[in-house]
Amino acid sequence: MIIARRARVRGLTKRIAGRWQGNALFSAAPRGLLALKALNERARSKGLTFVRKLPPKVYGRIGNLEVRLARGRKDILSAQRLRYQVFYEEMSATPSMIAGMRRLDQDPYDAICDHLLVEDHSAEAGARRDGWARTRRPHVVGTYRLLRQEVAQRSLGFYTASEYDIGPMIAAKSPRYRFMELGRSCVLQPYRTKRSVELLWHGLWTYAREHKIDVMIGCASFEGTDPDAHAMALSFLHHHALAPAEWRCRARDRLFVPMDRIPRDRIDTKAALKALPPLIKGYLRLGAFVGDGAVIDRQFGTVDVLIVMPVENIDPRYFGHFGAPDELKSRVAVEA
Repeated sequence: MIIARRARVRGLTKRIAGRWQGNALFSAAPRGLLALKALNERARSKGLTFVRKLPPKVYGRIGNLEVRLARGRKDILSAQRLRYQVFYEEMSATPSMIAGMRRLDQDPYDAICDHLLVEDHSAEAGARRDGWARTRRPHVVGTYRLLRQEVAQRSLGFYTASEYDIGPMIAAKSPRYRFMELGRSCVLQPYRTKRSVELLWHGLWTYAREHKIDVMIGCASFEGTDPDAHAMALSFLHHHALAPAEWRCRARDRLFVPMDRIPRDRIDTKAALKALPPLIKGYLRLGAFVGDGAVIDRQFGTVDVLIVMPVENIDPRYFGHFGAPDELKSRVAVEA
């Protein structure tokens, strides 16, 4: 019976091979290492598809750290594991039963977004992760989730719209301005250094220039769900960083939490800046604004504020380090 089954399989294989040999697209294909490339090129010229693994899109490297785009399911899973580790294990996010079992931070937006990854390629990083000294696989230590306007509009919309009324601003500014949403930003605790964050920003800025992005939006967070614990910093943002009328978006009425908790003349600027999370402080240095009102996100255990960052508003002094808006190549790109 086993012999008969094997014979049927061999016969089927021969028939399929015979059909391919009779196809002009495949009949002249070379053998050996060049075959896959040749088949792919011929198939593309005929308007057909031929599966071939694409090389990774690398945006730069500093030492053992590399920033690139995720290529497929395995890369996205790595980002989701990292997000779970940071948001749920280190911080105070509350996982669902499924998230807790899988130990992954997942939602439907992961399928439509691009994912920026920072990887540590050192052997020591692999050994720390797997407990096996010979592993050479890179370790994902940082990530950003990126959603371009055209992708959002033909699918789920922007995630930020669930907390802030961004629709009128986007409608008023489009199509002159192209928007991109930033989300799920995190870096593994031992890697929260200037080098890691700088590399993540190199990748983000190169991606934005590559896709001709004019405005970056998204929510940034304070840890904890008590806005009074962040009264000084929130009040500073309201009085000194509130977006002008043309860029201002308000938190949804059912979620709106006032940010002006302390009068302007009673704000200690030095204390407020010290209390700001590093990510929000970085956005402000670049030239970003904040929206009107904060939002309490009880699932993630945070107080969120809306960040609006028009590229035209970015302080030009940063272009000397990260690259001018009309440059396409990353300043830390690895030469081929």
